[in-house]
Amino acid sequence: MSLVRDISQYKSGRLKIDWVKAHMPVLSGIEKDFANERPFEGVRVALSIHLEAKTAYLCRVLASGGAQMYVTGSNPLSTQDDVAAALAKDGMNVFAWHGATEEEYKEHLKRVIEGAPDIIIDDGGDLVNLIHNEYPSLLSKVTGGCEETTTGIIRLRSMAKEGMLRFPMIAVNNARCKYLFDNRYGTGQSVWDGINRTTNLIVAGKTVVVAGYGWCGKGVAMRAKALGAQVIVTEIDPIKAMEARMDGYSVMKMTEAAKEGDFFVTVTGCKDVIGTAAFENMKDGAVLCNAGHFNVEINLNELQKAAVKIIPQRKNITGYVMPDGRILSVLAEGRLVNLAAGDGHPAEIMDMSFSIQALCAEYLVAHGGSLAAGVHDVPPEIDRKVALRKLESWGTDIDTLTPEQQKYINSWNV
Repeated sequence: MSLVRDISQYKSGRLKIDWVKAHMPVLSGIEKDFANERPFEGVRVALSIHLEAKTAYLCRVLASGGAQMYVTGSNPLSTQDDVAAALAKDGMNVFAWHGATEEEYKEHLKRVIEGAPDIIIDDGGDLVNLIHNEYPSLLSKVTGGCEETTTGIIRLRSMAKEGMLRFPMIAVNNARCKYLFDNRYGTGQSVWDGINRTTNLIVAGKTVVVAGYGWCGKGVAMRAKALGAQVIVTEIDPIKAMEARMDGYSVMKMTEAAKEGDFFVTVTGCKDVIGTAAFENMKDGAVLCNAGHFNVEINLNELQKAAVKIIPQRKNITGYVMPDGRILSVLAEGRLVNLAAGDGHPAEIMDMSFSIQALCAEYLVAHGGSLAAGVHDVPPEIDRKVALRKLESWGTDIDTLTPEQQKYINSWNV
């Protein structure tokens, strides 16, 4: 039995799912393969990913292969109620609604785990954390799982280091077809989609501060520059800081960048990236948002304590009035701005990421029993298969090595 906000909204949810399907040719091909081969027959899949149309289509693809789906979102503000309703109408077990309280969000996660999954598909690590801490009796049933994002992999590696991770998890985020495209081009576009639709402010001529210069930060900075902004990068890694400098951006500490910025975007996966010292230096009207998984990168507790008043400014914008009259505007409660205030990454990008997810889940069904508990890389053949199918969908051919070339590059005695 599903728990969704309003099952009657399913029709608009189905239209959204059908739209993204039309722009996800690789995943559509996998759906046909799964429907013919039924690799998930009798397999229970627990999934917690931002519950919007592209995720819903991934759920459909897995179900086409015989999977019994138990589905929730990975962020209370990114769930789209009509999409959740569409999956529930399709007969899946869906436990999610937009704006869930912390208690409701936890309850939804628990309902998914109580389905006794064989495979876990996670985004941020909440399902894996929950089953280890509160449902140890179900651990032996889990064949393995897949993790979608950087933050989740950090948590998994910490668990594995302490000997706490009890089953194999595939680091989907680390596949080249994921981080080179999803993290860079997907985040780069979707973050600015979320900011622009929420604020209706121009970016050209403004100063954008990007905290973190990993693949996601590179994408956000690249798109800000393309929109006409001056870009400042803050970093803790000296090599990434050099890279940002050589890519043409200014690099400085957050306390100094705070004086310059009009827009602030955190993309680090860490906590308290923007705190009191930065708030004190910011301009009146500065816009703050987060593109990391959890809403801890902007220290909202410190901001709330520093403010004399908190005011609603617009849908998804909260104004914090400082003692000197400055107003600092926070988007989407400091949650993932591209999903909490937008539709997430473009469908064509998630075509690759979710194809990796689907094929890795299939791989776990076939090989999970032979994998040790811990964090595993995506098998290279899966990465290559997705890339070749994507190129084929574009009508693009590439060269291949001749036998002589293959021998040459694999020989030490040339």
